[in-house]
Amino acid sequence: MYYQLYQTQADLMAPFRAAARGMGGMLRQFDNGGPETFGVRQWTAALELLASTGITHLRPPFGFTTVMVGNQEVTVEEEVVASTPFGQLLHFKKDVEVPQPKILVVAPMSGHFATLLRGTVQVLLPENDVYITDWANARDIPTSAGRFGMDEFIEHVIAYQRHLGPGGHVLAVCQPAVPVLAAVALMAEGKDPATPASMTLMAGPIDTRIRPTEVNKLATEHDIGWFERHLIDTVPWRFQGGGRRVYPGIAQLSAFVSMNLDRHVKAHVDYYRNIMGGDSMRADAHRKFYDEYLAVMDLPAEFYLETVKGVFQDHDLATGKMTWRGRPVRPEAITTTRLLTVEAGRDDICSVGQTEAAAALCSGLPAEMKFHHLQGDVGHYGVFNGRRWANEIYPLVRQVIDPERGAAPAPAAEKQLPAVVPNAAPA
Repeated sequence: MYYQLYQTQADLMAPFRAAARGMGGMLRQFDNGGPETFGVRQWTAALELLASTGITHLRPPFGFTTVMVGNQEVTVEEEVVASTPFGQLLHFKKDVEVPQPKILVVAPMSGHFATLLRGTVQVLLPENDVYITDWANARDIPTSAGRFGMDEFIEHVIAYQRHLGPGGHVLAVCQPAVPVLAAVALMAEGKDPATPASMTLMAGPIDTRIRPTEVNKLATEHDIGWFERHLIDTVPWRFQGGGRRVYPGIAQLSAFVSMNLDRHVKAHVDYYRNIMGGDSMRADAHRKFYDEYLAVMDLPAEFYLETVKGVFQDHDLATGKMTWRGRPVRPEAITTTRLLTVEAGRDDICSVGQTEAAAALCSGLPAEMKFHHLQGDVGHYGVFNGRRWANEIYPLVRQVIDPERGAAPAPAAEKQLPAVVPNAAPA
């Protein structure tokens, strides 16, 4: 019911936001930056602020057209190399003479589109042959396409990794760390020739019993029935996915915004002031970030509920209870895939220790093939986007993908993981 109310409100506001955007652009033409046009800037700032608060359900473009490979500028073309109703495997094709390592970037299915990882891909592109999971918005998927839960997510990862073929690599950001680790374990146990040579897990909830964050605690305050009753809704009939049960993207966005409401309010106040002050560079940076942040996608209800229960409530992977199509998932079966776990010291979504827990689960992997990096000076987003990702984290990913390109980072210290009990932080 609340989805229909939200959509009605969005439909009513759409023409006002469009008018504000157009009028703001028109008024900007009369602003010469002087004191005599101060009033014009005030109106422009107010109108652009109104226009910038709208939510969209369309994926923004990645926008890559060229990239520097060595000293040569090469063209980048997006090509869809595999697809299902729930998403497509997108390849950033480059015409280069020397083959590059193939890497599958598995984007989160957590309310935002894969373009949230634009900065991740941008850093990987010059030296790697990059593919990404481009998940579809569930409200655009007909009910005839069937269900999409954790099993189907893992199935997609395995199929896409097989498309890359032997010698490929995989990098998972945030939520997909669990299904990616499961997929690699299943492929390793089945001796699949396409089992990736390296696996990088970045700020992912492998074991959320370790130092639970507020996000983790919220997931354990209610039983799964509560989440189904209060957070799952039905797509309005006028959309292609009408009748499909989903966790609406607007609900996830609202949850994220509420976690840092003061920061978002300040950002918009600063945006208004930057327009008033003529600081177009900062204003453009704000627009680019929120154009992406306010582009939301709905999640299939099955996947959302199974993730809440299996990852955050029952800790199936961490406790050895996870299955795929009835088949046990055994991370200890991984014996030849180099593992790198990356965490952020200021992460308020996935705390320190939760991703590193993958090393202990991969007990069949030699210690010299397991690596860990803690980037203490960034939050969750900074692990995969921005200056620290480009200058300090990616070089480690690069070396794990291809040790011949440089000395690998120091192996993770062998240590006993802290004793934990469900829903409680370790002592």
